[in-house]
Parts: sequence; C-alpha cells; structure tokens
Amino acid sequence: MNAARAQDWPMWGRDITRNMVSTTTGLPSDFNCGEFIGATDQIDASRTVNVKWIAKLGSQAYGNPTILDGRVYVGTNNDSPRDDRFTGDRSVLYCFDEATGEMIWMLNVPKLGTGKVSDWEYLGICSSPTIEGERVYLVTNLCEVTCLDVHGMANGNDGPFKEEGQYLAGKGNPPMEVRPTDADIIWTLNMIDECGVFPHNITSSSVLVVGDQLWVTTSNGVDYGHVETPAPNAPSLILVDKKTGTLLAEEASGLSSRIFHCNWTSPAYLRSDRLDLGIFGGPDGWVYAFAPEPVEDEQGYPILKEVWRFDANPAEYRVRDGKKIRYATRAGPSEVLATPVVYKDRVYVAIGQDPEHGEGAGNLVCIDASGRGDVTSTHRVWSYQKIARSISTLAIHDGLVYAADFSGFVYCLDAETGKEYWVHDTKGHIWASPLVADGKVFIGNEDGYMTILAAGRELKVINEVDMKSPIYSSAIAANGVLYVATHTHLFAIANLGPAGAEESP
Repeated sequence: MNAARAQDWPMWGRDITRNMVSTTTGLPSDFNCGEFIGATDQIDASRTVNVKWIAKLGSQAYGNPTILDGRVYVGTNNDSPRDDRFTGDRSVLYCFDEATGEMIWMLNVPKLGTGKVSDWEYLGICSSPTIEGERVYLVTNLCEVTCLDVHGMANGNDGPFKEEGQYLAGKGNPPMEVRPTDADIIWTLNMIDECGVFPHNITSSSVLVVGDQLWVTTSNGVDYGHVETPAPNAPSLILVDKKTGTLLAEEASGLSSRIFHCNWTSPAYLRSDRLDLGIFGGPDGWVYAFAPEPVEDEQGYPILKEVWRFDANPAEYRVRDGKKIRYATRAGPSEVLATPVVYKDRVYVAIGQDPEHGEGAGNLVCIDASGRGDVTSTHRVWSYQKIARSISTLAIHDGLVYAADFSGFVYCLDAETGKEYWVHDTKGHIWASPLVADGKVFIGNEDGYMTILAAGRELKVINEVDMKSPIYSSAIAANGVLYVATHTHLFAIANLGPAGAEESP
C-alpha cells in the first residue's frame, strides 16, 4: 500500500491482524442520512447532512465494504436491479467509485438452487472482498473462492477464465451478453467440488492474503435439520494459490467432525519477530493456530500443520454436574463466529452463535500465542464472561479492547488484564463489529442506530444517529470518510463543511 492510499481499508479488519481500527481522521460525529421518500426505498438526498454520496444496495446487505485505490466494494442481493439482464433472486458484488459512489462494475451471481439449506434466499454476497494490487478475492454464494480484476471488463477479458457469459446466466441457461460493467473473472475454485464442502445457509468468509497464499474458510456446516454434518471430513479451512486458484492444502485437525452449526468465521494472521501463524476460530468453539507452510500427511496429501489449540468455552459451558450441555441452549457452548484479532503476539476473540439462536452465555478470551499443543490451561492470559454471545470482531487500540455482543452491549476492557472500564447498552441487537477511528467508537445495531462513543477509559456517548434501516454490517473508515452499509443503502459520510464541500481529514 503506497503512502497516498495509506488510509485505505482493503480487507475485512483492514490488515492481516483483523483489528477493527482505522488510521483516518476528520470523521464527523454529527450527520443525517435523510428520509425515505414516501413508502419507497429511495432516500431524499436533499435532507442529508454530511453525506458525501449514497449508493443503493439490494434489500438485504450483510457484506462489509472494503476500499482500495479509489474503488469501494460491497456485497448485497439483487433486489434493486441495476441491469435489465439480471432479475429475481441473485447475489451481487458492487464496485463503486470512491469519489462519487457511481457503479463501475458488478459481479452478479445466480443462486446455488438449494434454498435455505446452502444458499438462503435473498441473502446476497456476505463475503467482504479482499483487494490486493489488481485483484479482488472473495467467496460467493456458490461456495466458490473467486478472483476478479479490479477494472472489471472495461479493460478486456483477462486471465484464464473466459466463460463470464455462461457464469452470469447459470448452468443450463444460454450465455448472457457480457458488458463493460460486468466483473472480469480471473479464476474460480469450487469448494463443493474440490473439497467436498456442504455449506450451511450461506457461504460467508473474508479471504486472507498472506504472500502468495489465500487462507479461506469453507462455511462447511450441518444439514438443514441441524441433525447431522453431511461432510464431516471436509476441511473448515483451506490454503489456495492466489495466482492460479490451485488448492494448496487443507486443515486436517478434524474441525468439521466437531461442528456445532457452521463455519463462518474468517482467518487472521500473526506475524512478528517470534511468531508466524495462521489463526482460526473453529466451529467447535476452539481457537486454532496453524503453521504457514503446508506439510504432507501419511498419505502424502498437503495439510496445514496445527501448532496449538485453545478452548474458548469455559468448562462449565460444556459440562455441568457431570452432564454434557446440549448445543444452542442458553447456558451451553458456542462456536467462534467472530474473526480472531491479533494484537502484540496475543489472540483475542469472543464466542457466539447464529443470531437465530438468540441470546446466551458468552466469553471473551485473550490467548498468549506462543504455545504448542492444547494450551487451554497454560496460555490463557484472561477471560471475560460478562459478555453475552457475540458474532462481532474486536477493535483494540491504545491498550483497550472494544467488544460488542448480540444482546446490544458495547464493552471497553483493558487489553493487558481484561479489567472492565465501561459497558454501554445500545438497546438493540448487534450483528456488526465496533470500529475505532478518529478517537471514536462506531457501532450499528439491528434497530438502525449508529452509536458513536468516545474511545477511552471513560464512557462518553457522543451521538446516536438513526439510519432508518437495520445495520447488519460493520462501519469502516478510509481517507477521511466513514462508510456505513444499512440493509438497503451504502452511505459515504464525511465532514462536508457549511458549504457542502468536503473538508480535508
């Protein structure tokens, strides 16, 4: 990343540590996102304050925006079609111009055809795309790892993949006309075909780029009835060659045989003078560390070598009075859905479940990442059980951990000791992750409110902004602009000044 774009946000969590902290400044605390026009889903932009532009998304947006080199990427569904070729339930990745919000190109993907089992209706693309150089990496609703050209088709059809027309049309349909506003697919890797994966509900993960390797979560999970795991031997985590899409290795720790529900987390990476580890939150409620270079198993297959594992569930969540506690009960165990965060050779993460399971007991852990083997009893730095179930990734800044739980509470803890400094109730369920930027903590909730808190050891509520639509994705900040995706729109929010001109951050 060059100095001119040093405040970009090119992947989920901004960099490989996945820490939800932005270096940008000059973000407004006071803004108004306008009003819907009558009973429509259109917004009256004339009534906005400090809104640089608004981009219409679909009817449900769970994907988090990412930004690099003047382009903004975000996933959604096709319920507000921008192209007459694409109708009905489909999934979309939009590429917008960072300055204007105008669409540059889009990847419009047909559905898998399995319904709620593996490609839930109208969920759209939930993967936060990762951008590196001229390439975009994401997982689609088709359970594919996909590599795209950042320029779309406008500069020609690059790479070995030349069947974009057939891809857009879907299997069994005549190919579609390919236009300059379509995505240029470089390669795809189908995890169902190549890895035997059974995605549960939807494929959702943010690809991690480390060198020439992609670390990818497979979204393998249980069947629709939540009774069995159809693919217990399929990997939960794979390694892919970023240039060719070739499968390089699979985890062989048996994670899928211990799945509670599904595998939707994203990997992180710890790189320091002492350690070089891929960090992964397991669908069994354990946190895993893997060595970066694949090794061969007894049959000669390349696998990811496990370095350590840590049970993020307190023992009493799994067994009480000698009896194993059933999954999805309020006081029982949870998987890891949040992305682990790396901070100063430690790993921080909270446990949680699918929000459809409701509220329940949670736990936030801090792990010393220097161990080997089962480090549950030896490398726990601290844990915090006051937090409820959480699917939110953490933000850690200036020695403070900012966390959120599904019950709607935001927490500030000491990163070194786990000491609680404050707790704030947003009074709405939280799916999003807290963002720390410009001395503030930004967090949206299901009721559509963006809460802005002062970053620091003392609780101070700066503002609560009604965004008029549920907020399921996380706010991000880049180059002096705050980006908030509601269920229906993406807002670029900036200090525009009294004359409406954008102020320099």
